[in-house]
Amino acid sequence: KKFQIGDQAVYPGHGVAEVVGIETKEIAGQTINVYILQVTSSKLKIMVPAQNAETVGLRDIVSDDEVGEIFDILRTKEEAKDTQTWNRRHREYMDKIKTGSLFEIAEVLRDLSLLGLNKDLSFGERRLLETAKGLVVAEVAVARHAALSTVQAEIETIFAAAAAA
Repeated sequence: KKFQIGDQAVYPGHGVAEVVGIETKEIAGQTINVYILQVTSSKLKIMVPAQNAETVGLRDIVSDDEVGEIFDILRTKEEAKDTQTWNRRHREYMDKIKTGSLFEIAEVLRDLSLLGLNKDLSFGERRLLETAKGLVVAEVAVARHAALSTVQAEIETIFAAAAAA
């Protein structure tokens, strides 16, 4: 897919970004088109060669149907994986976040939220939980044209219900 200026896309590990420019650059003797992205949450600017956009995982915002699937993942009562060492769990969760797949990130959010109901999360796990929550909330809010606070409250309600169960 070709992105246009003003389009919103998702860049793995950083979340929702806006295409603020498309420029032609001379790199290693080759002329290439690059997307200039500005990450919504951090204002970080990223240049992505247009021909590599798919390879690096640049993708469209999820659809309404996919938002429903994300909430299904969050509601699923998976057994929290407390059998692994924390550093193996941390690496597995980081790998899922780096894929840029909102489905994988939702699994991280669910697993860490449920794990946090039964035990104190380590500092690293709390940071991963916040990262996953931020990425899910931001993209779902854009997909639904909703306020961040509305989506965050909806997600908190899901985990409050899980805690009460």
